Amino acid sequence: MTWRVLSALVLVLMGGIHLYLVFYGVGDLLGALFVLNAVGALVLAIAVLVLRARLLTLALMASLLFMAGTLLALVLALTVGLFGIHEVLTFKLVPTTLVVESIGTIILAITVVLRLRSRPAS
Repeated sequence: MTWRVLSALVLVLMGGIHLYLVFYGVGDLLGALFVLNAVGALVLAIAVLVLRARLLTLALMASLLFMAGTLLALVLALTVGLFGIHEVLTFKLVPTTLVVESIGTIILAITVVLRLRSRPAS
């Protein structure tokens, strides 16, 4: 249960960072994507805490892909650009977001592995 709570916390933290950025100046297409990210993170965090059995496994895997995908999108925006958006490390909360999403990906990967190992063989 501890890993599930940690997983939910990093999801909420990631979504909170994106929502904070929307409230403090990120707009247009990127702002809309950040709002969707925040909503998706909240829904997945609730699912990780509430669901059981196969649905929990599915929610954990979806959360891992969501977190890793968000991290990949940031790295792409920092390097080659994404959707015409080129990000810089000096922009508000970019270094923090890199750390949170990297640690979040590791936490979610551990949670998925622990979940898959705890399931009885079918």
